[in-house]
Amino acid sequence: MTRPHPSLACIAAALFALLGLTGCSPAPQPTPSPTPTPLFASEDEAFAAAETTYREYNDALNQVDPADPKTFEKVYEKTTGDFEDVDRKNLSVMHAEEVVITGTNVVIGFRPLDTTPTFDEIHARVCIDVSSVQILDKNGASLVDPGRTPVYVAEITFVRERDALAITHATRSAAPSCD
Repeated sequence: MTRPHPSLACIAAALFALLGLTGCSPAPQPTPSPTPTPLFASEDEAFAAAETTYREYNDALNQVDPADPKTFEKVYEKTTGDFEDVDRKNLSVMHAEEVVITGTNVVIGFRPLDTTPTFDEIHARVCIDVSSVQILDKNGASLVDPGRTPVYVAEITFVRERDALAITHATRSAAPSCD
């Protein structure tokens, strides 16, 4: 019978010893992901931030000059997802078609509806007076529907975007007002 080469026997013994040690040691535990800290300390604080976000968005819309795409950036800072995509498309079309906007939207009501327990998603109803806003084509003809109501009521969804809120969704509300 032949004996294994002494150096191979030493390597094999060391390998078995190493395997034996790793087999008995506990498996490494995954590093826990930190739980994100809620952005707000209370529901009232979350709703106040949502209202501020919407008012800042409305102010940015009122500053839009379709002839100057740089004025669109403040609008995009307050939006995200599909809502931002729609704003980008609409403002781009207005720019391309040389639309002129006059007047201002005025937020006349903000009603909190609900939020998630972590305040990462917030819903509210917003009333906007659009009666002074005119949208004109490049020839000065109005693009506003003559049957437009002077107050627009919308259900708005806000989401946490990094360390702030952004508008992610809006739909026309069936509610007659923000009351």
